[in-house]
Amino acid sequence: MKTDRFIIVRGAGDLATGTIHRLWSAGFFVMALETGRPAAIRRKAALSEAVYDGRAKVENMKGVRVFAPNEAWPVMSAGCVPVLVDSEGASISELKPAVVVDAILAKKNTGTNRAMAPLTIALGPGFAAGDDVDAVIETMRGHNLGRIIIEGSALPNTGVPGSIRGYAAERVIHAPSAGTIQTIRRIGDLVEKGETLAWIRNGQEKIAVGATLDGVLRGLIRSGYPVSKGLKIADIDPRKEERGNCFTISDKARCIGGSVLELVVKHMCRMERGE
Repeated sequence: MKTDRFIIVRGAGDLATGTIHRLWSAGFFVMALETGRPAAIRRKAALSEAVYDGRAKVENMKGVRVFAPNEAWPVMSAGCVPVLVDSEGASISELKPAVVVDAILAKKNTGTNRAMAPLTIALGPGFAAGDDVDAVIETMRGHNLGRIIIEGSALPNTGVPGSIRGYAAERVIHAPSAGTIQTIRRIGDLVEKGETLAWIRNGQEKIAVGATLDGVLRGLIRSGYPVSKGLKIADIDPRKEERGNCFTISDKARCIGGSVLELVVKHMCRMERGE
């Protein structure tokens, strides 16, 4: 295996998975690092589900959970993506990847730095290109989505999702209370405004989580997850005819992933030229 084509992506949520898929499709060996309890909403398009189920498949790409850094190589040799629980990135120094991509989307730097690899890339706000990492990718929807930033930072997070058919903030549902969520609908279901999607239990209290608009349930946090008040737990797409989109990589994720791939290929070309 060519270790100069080995890339570690911190995070395996839906946007991170879009980046992983771009790199994996281009022939790179890619490994994902995740937290022990991922909170992905678009779970059907996220390799982070491998943490719970041992395996996850997104489009034509398979993720396999591994339990030690040295288990990653056989998985990548078999054409799959190893997913390791390592939220601190402790395995990076041992594995020595050619590239590290921070795709955690935490809106802040949780520890990624330029010493981790010859090329370091971060997605979204919270990083300064040229200081924290070598480059930053803009993640906010709009004209600059996917723009490569070599100096400076991405736009700050507004907390408002992109508009689809005139709906923005209404598309995302947040937990009305802390507790353990019990879902009663599934990703891909057609739902109506006001319909109960899940219950949150906190002791004897049971709080209903209702749909905020008519549409397709595009994302829903895993049942049994201990949620905090205000945590994003569901996402509704008002385009009822787009049910298949719930299970595939989004346009936004593909765009961001393409920019990461551009940076990686450019870096590899420079290395081959001895620059």
